[in-house]
Amino acid sequence: MDYRQTALQLLKVHEGFAQFPYKCTAGVVTIGYGRNLETRGLSETEAAYLLQCDIKIAENELMDQYDYFWGISGVRKAVLIDMMVNLGATRLAHFKRMHQALENRDYHEAADEMLDSRWAAQVGVRALTLAQVMRDNRI
Repeated sequence: MDYRQTALQLLKVHEGFAQFPYKCTAGVVTIGYGRNLETRGLSETEAAYLLQCDIKIAENELMDQYDYFWGISGVRKAVLIDMMVNLGATRLAHFKRMHQALENRDYHEAADEMLDSRWAAQVGVRALTLAQVMRDNRI
């Protein structure tokens, strides 16, 4: 067996897996199999991989929860994925009038409803950009 595989097995046993951050016995914020978030953090490559995972999760949630998702353009799907990753499923569900507008294929109204929210005030330019993309169906 390759020594890296042996090390992997040993570390999995000794570190244990933690899905959420915690403080280890040394008081350091840690996640996964002993990843020190304070001194090691994440590389750009690791963060990009996690983002790809989050995009897939968001897409699956949108497909499961909103029938209209199947029938909209890829660009508009991307807007909703962005919002889902940012807000999470529970808070995105509160955009009831936006979802209704999307059901009706009224993309201008959907964009207006996106902007008529506390979220829009919180994220500023992001909301303006996403609403414009929703209206125009292009980046």
